[in-house]
Amino acid sequence: MAENYFGLTDTGRVRTNNEDTFITQKVMGDRMLLAAVIDGVGGYNGGEVAAAIAKDVFIGRLHGLQGEIIPGMIDAFKLASKQISDKKLEDKELESMACVATMALVDVENNQFFYAHVGDTRLYLLRDSSLVKISKDHSFVGFLEDSGRLTETAAMNHPKRNEINKALGFTSQIDTDESFIETGQSPFLPGDMLLLCSDGLTDLVDKNGILDIITQNTSLQEKATQLIAAANDNGGRDNVTVVLVQNDKPQQRPQATMPTSSSIKKSDEERDGVTSARGQQHLEPVIKVKTPMGPNKNLGLTLILGFLCLVFLASTIWLYVTKQKEATLEQTGPIVQKLRNADEVKLQDAIDAFKGDTLVLSDTSFKQPVIITDTLHIDQDSLYIKVTGSIVLQRDTAYKGPALSISPNNKIVVLENFKFNDFDIAVDLYNSGFYLHNTQFINCRLPIQRKYNLPGTKYITADFPSDKITVSDTQIKAPTKTIVKPNGR
Repeated sequence: MAENYFGLTDTGRVRTNNEDTFITQKVMGDRMLLAAVIDGVGGYNGGEVAAAIAKDVFIGRLHGLQGEIIPGMIDAFKLASKQISDKKLEDKELESMACVATMALVDVENNQFFYAHVGDTRLYLLRDSSLVKISKDHSFVGFLEDSGRLTETAAMNHPKRNEINKALGFTSQIDTDESFIETGQSPFLPGDMLLLCSDGLTDLVDKNGILDIITQNTSLQEKATQLIAAANDNGGRDNVTVVLVQNDKPQQRPQATMPTSSSIKKSDEERDGVTSARGQQHLEPVIKVKTPMGPNKNLGLTLILGFLCLVFLASTIWLYVTKQKEATLEQTGPIVQKLRNADEVKLQDAIDAFKGDTLVLSDTSFKQPVIITDTLHIDQDSLYIKVTGSIVLQRDTAYKGPALSISPNNKIVVLENFKFNDFDIAVDLYNSGFYLHNTQFINCRLPIQRKYNLPGTKYITADFPSDKITVSDTQIKAPTKTIVKPNGR
């Protein structure tokens, strides 16, 4: 066991075989940690076989990975899916097997991690005692919970929680659908912890129960043991697997070093062109010689008068040009270009640079309200922005536009834990699917303005139903998602 990562799996209290497996192994020349949880589908007819195939493929493909990280992870998922499908063709007894998996490549040295995910195994990030679910369950129930239509308790007890719509070896869609594999990357700061787990944990232990265990001052091994014990104490209906990874580097705080008085004195002396006796140089005396005015004094006076005339001419021209500029400004009005503030630029850059599905932001990076002086744009095909804590978007007094504009080509956007203050229009969007969770609109004349792109030369028959909106005086805690697999799961 390494000090900053640990994995554990257990059969549970009901099943007699374990279809779960996990990976905790250094790869890429020990530069990164490969962590994964794999959950087999198919019971005695191959769930363990599918999980073992995926485990071997992941390790083999990523052990010596070179080049871009996420494309390599995607390739590992596709290769595992193909090998599982090929094995099913060879052995008819295994035709119902598949697996789901969540993988993370963790770069502790550079404080970041990358992830890939298919199915309902999960990836959580613990930061500042807040547990954030990074991955999304690929299922109908998971979608309902992510969009706030189901609470955590309702999702854990939903009659269709046994249904998933994505798995490795389950369909060839993985080769043609770029959105089939959920991927992303995120900062992994000193003190952060990752939790990868199978649904055997999250079906039986809620988010608060998980948080209570992993925030205790115990070793990773003890935390993993307690998580599995909690699932078994609540029934242990399924195999349960957990992997914990911690960034155990101490937080670095820069220390300012005050310059010594001697260095200050030396710097001042050198700036003045004087070096002290300590530097073995001396200040030479300056001798001023008064030269009597000779026969050329008239020429000197002429030069002085000529110089004064040039100065007078230059000042006259400068005054004329200045007056012309002032007259132009009085006619056209002042031209003012306001630059975006640092937090505003940081937020827009985070949105623009993100390539995955779920962007996780922390309110520790935006401690003050973000003053909006220009529209923030979301141009991705789909994006889920989750905030640990809350981010406040505050309209600048001189700004009249929307806080957020969503591209007409966007399919779906989800916002969680945002506050919009004092906007005429807070969010401007088109046909996009749009979901809010724990979001407030304070003093906003029009919180959401939706537009529709419709063909101008066609006859339209359409229904524009009103969105179902739940209003609460208190913040709703973000739920976790749970699904169990078909075919005996």
